[in-house]
Amino acid sequence: MSKIRKILKMYSQQRPLMTIAAQADASRNMVKKYVATFKASGLTFDEVNALNDKELEDLFGKSKEHPPNARMQSMLRCFPHVDKELKKTVMNRQILWEAYYKEFPGGYQYSQFCFYYNQWKARVNPTMHMDHKAGDKLYVDFAGEKLSYTDKDTGEVIAVEVFVAILGASQLTFVEAVMSQQKEDFIAACENTLHFIGGVPAAIVPDNLKAAVTKSSRYEPTLNETFEDFADHYGTTILQRGRTARVIKHW
Repeated sequence: MSKIRKILKMYSQQRPLMTIAAQADASRNMVKKYVATFKASGLTFDEVNALNDKELEDLFGKSKEHPPNARMQSMLRCFPHVDKELKKTVMNRQILWEAYYKEFPGGYQYSQFCFYYNQWKARVNPTMHMDHKAGDKLYVDFAGEKLSYTDKDTGEVIAVEVFVAILGASQLTFVEAVMSQQKEDFIAACENTLHFIGGVPAAIVPDNLKAAVTKSSRYEPTLNETFEDFADHYGTTILQRGRTARVIKHW
């Protein structure tokens, strides 16, 4: 187990696999196997390193050579429900694990639960990894659930929309509460984002927001005229979000 920790620590430091194999006195195939399992887990090195030796053995060791036992089968039967519940904005894995562990007190701990869920999810709903170039795309949208604040003078509770923007490469995120999803608030939030990140991305990628796209189309979507002027002013490109990004307008 100490060798696994050593291999994963060096991998987290972005060392080449050949270097890791030499310094850990392990074969390159063994290093590749442990790294592949680590990547599939979705856990960070600190989370894996916090596991005790028995938990590490469950993730990387001999237990993988045997068919799932009753405890494993009970957990796997929970995953379709877990997957459905995670689509709700107020739900998270910690809450669902607590419900699972309450029903199965002898079940897996939280880190293992997440590890096996990630493996199950990859099998039933595989996803494509996307590489992002620095400064290439800025993704913008409104969060699904509103927030609110209380007016100190009147006591009135006022609902607000939550605007979110994120850079694809760095994951740098800007969040702002605005009064509505109307184009004026949307464009003002986009402008505040550019000031926050200190530059202009090559492209802005909105979802099919009415404030950005007045007519959605697979081939020729119609861009909101004011948003078009905004992009023109800052010299950027607007892309429509989809299976592949499609250029709406380019300058």
